[in-house]
Amino acid sequence: MNSFLTIQPEVLDALNNGKPVVALESTIISHGMPFPKNVETAKAVEQTVRENGAVPATIAIFNGKCHVGLSSEELAYFGEAENVWKVSLRDMPYVISQNLYGATTVAATMRIAAMAGIKIFVTGGTGGVHRGAENSMDISADLTEMAQTSVAVVSAGVKSILDIGRTLEYLETLGIPVVTYGQDAFPSFYSSESGYRSPLRLDSAKEIAEMLQTKWKLGLNGSVLIANPVPTAEGINSAEMEKHILQALSAADEQKITGKEVTPFLLQYIANHTKGESLETNIALIKNNAKIGAQIAVEFSRL
Repeated sequence: MNSFLTIQPEVLDALNNGKPVVALESTIISHGMPFPKNVETAKAVEQTVRENGAVPATIAIFNGKCHVGLSSEELAYFGEAENVWKVSLRDMPYVISQNLYGATTVAATMRIAAMAGIKIFVTGGTGGVHRGAENSMDISADLTEMAQTSVAVVSAGVKSILDIGRTLEYLETLGIPVVTYGQDAFPSFYSSESGYRSPLRLDSAKEIAEMLQTKWKLGLNGSVLIANPVPTAEGINSAEMEKHILQALSAADEQKITGKEVTPFLLQYIANHTKGESLETNIALIKNNAKIGAQIAVEFSRL
């Protein structure tokens, strides 16, 4: 047991007894949505995981430890507090050693989930290659973490504020399988369409679980990106969303927003300029991902 790891009793019992567990990130609570929607969504996502047969394990950092599984009170704290760090891999040693509160990104959540022995992780959308990365070199650590950490990631694709085409190319370079659930088109977070064809397609949680087991039994370390399209009725037209994204990118450039502050800024800008429609879509897709992720975890535990 890693000395920097604290696992909630319910989660620990599930892991010790081979029950399905789903890891959840905390950045979506602290930096992805406004209060109180963030806390309401976090609790609803955990409930969705339970309803589909798995144990939720929301991950965050505080009191010098990586916590796997949060209480209702701890979820509420991360939703309201303003002094919470957005923690990726590079930040983990600092935040832990300084006893700070940290909400974990995809990369950090994956690493902590792997430390705890959790194989399935659900998020909203992953990071990737940013638009203009040929000049800025802004590529999310989520991708390099996926290349080496054997935790499957269930998301609604990569965030549509990113360069989806280049992200798919980079995932191929890193040897990370990308499989879309139930359709040939790769989704674009807010929409079930992106204009790109998915490299792979599978149509059931059982097939995906079997693919994960096969990959890791072959000794092929690293993640599988499982793209789960947002339901069409709850999505936003991709062409319409692209207009808002371009406006948000222009605003970020004008205000000189850089680094890890870019994504929260863009998501908030888009939410404000779509009258909250993008926020509601974000909530719908994370719940949908939790449902499929839990089903995959159940099937994987049976194997």
